[in-house]
Amino acid sequence: MRIDDLMTTSGVQFGTSGARGLVTAMTDQVCYSYTIGFLNYLREIDHYHDGMRVALAGDYRASTPRILTACAQAVRDCGGQPCYLGTLPTPALAAYGLTHRIPSLMVTGSHIPDDRNGIKFYRADGEILKDDERGIRAQDIAVATDQFDAAGRWRIPTLPPADPSGLEAYVQRFIDFFPADCLAGLRIGLYEHSSVARTALALVLTELGATVTRLGQSSIFVPVDTEAVRPADIELAREWCAGGQFDAIISTDGDGDRPLISDARGNWLRGDIAGVLCARALGATAVVTPISSNSVVERCGWFDTVERCRIGSPYVIAAMQALTARGASSVVGYEANGGFLQATAIHRDGRTLAALPTRDAVIVAIAILSTSRASGQTVAELAATLPPRFTASDRLQNCPAAVSAARLAVFNSGDVQQDCARVQAALGDQFAQVAAINHTDGLRVTFNNDDIVHFRPSGNAPELRVYAESNTAARAQLIIEQGIDWLRHWLN
Repeated sequence: MRIDDLMTTSGVQFGTSGARGLVTAMTDQVCYSYTIGFLNYLREIDHYHDGMRVALAGDYRASTPRILTACAQAVRDCGGQPCYLGTLPTPALAAYGLTHRIPSLMVTGSHIPDDRNGIKFYRADGEILKDDERGIRAQDIAVATDQFDAAGRWRIPTLPPADPSGLEAYVQRFIDFFPADCLAGLRIGLYEHSSVARTALALVLTELGATVTRLGQSSIFVPVDTEAVRPADIELAREWCAGGQFDAIISTDGDGDRPLISDARGNWLRGDIAGVLCARALGATAVVTPISSNSVVERCGWFDTVERCRIGSPYVIAAMQALTARGASSVVGYEANGGFLQATAIHRDGRTLAALPTRDAVIVAIAILSTSRASGQTVAELAATLPPRFTASDRLQNCPAAVSAARLAVFNSGDVQQDCARVQAALGDQFAQVAAINHTDGLRVTFNNDDIVHFRPSGNAPELRVYAESNTAARAQLIIEQGIDWLRHWLN
């Protein structure tokens, strides 16, 4: 079968960095087939050969061990050696693969509910990009179906013993770079829930001198989304901080590549604010971020170069690669969900933090907290050093991406003046006068009062995303409400 056809028949589609779908659709046979397609593609481009090790890890979802077993068998059947690293953060797996120059894959659905899961694929030199995705989809594979029962389950599943060295190396990465006791005196609440990064965070925070209180651990998977924080998680952080016993609450999403960091009152920082603070703390000179991120990154004036790209880590990585190819140094990237990517090594006081060009969460927390402690400023005070600029986001569900993309295309004729006039006529008097439009990813409209609204079809769900930016939080939220209301009428 062809992987492209398997996507259609199974309902398991490619999203950011890999395959994702309902657990019921991600049968052993489907996950096995995807892994075969991935390794066959790597063999085709001379990035894989018989006898090569392939690193595997997973999150705490109930379905993850089963899927890992199928992936491990696919590695064996492709002539490779599965190296199982256990439950650890996605960036820890990626760092292990980069260090040892071997492919890797992470079984995780990130922040989505437990009834779904996914597989993230990494080449020996980093996360797969869109060209790689097309190469995997084009693979024709042969699967011996007698290895599976009628429901697509393995008849004899096996998984190698877990190797702890991946987690150990990841923890050591931060301990070696940041000064000893750089977090001394800080009182940190660690919201563990079902994050696979909870062990690594506890070890790093403690080793660097913080007093850590572990909170909210769950044996059931909790879908914490760092870009659309659940009301329950907003309330939990504020309750934990109500007594004044914490300088910050730290957490991540399910697979540990997106951070959550709060101030002393339990107010979560938005990811694109945390990303700017982290980039400055690391001394970055060139920054890449998607078009939807807060424009405070340009307004602050802290960086020599700021590049905008489409939404999704593959686009951030591609833009970082282009910058480094042009000779830029200290190149980093971040997304609105807070995931931080490092294209080049960071050097400071004789210490080096090796490049890690995939989303990471731990670096954001440690960089911001160490800056807070060194400067004597609270997390809230650090955030307040940025120009006052606020963002909000929401989504209109049950909007097929192809349909909404086709509708938005009417505003992208190539004639900027004409397109601006069409946007103005369509939006009516709900917003101010249109000043500029941007089609990097969907339709982003800047008005003459400095407000911004951005409409974008989702890349992995039947949703139309709406982003807003303004000079006050209340105004940004109002723009979202107006944008959603306009969409409902415009699409009908």
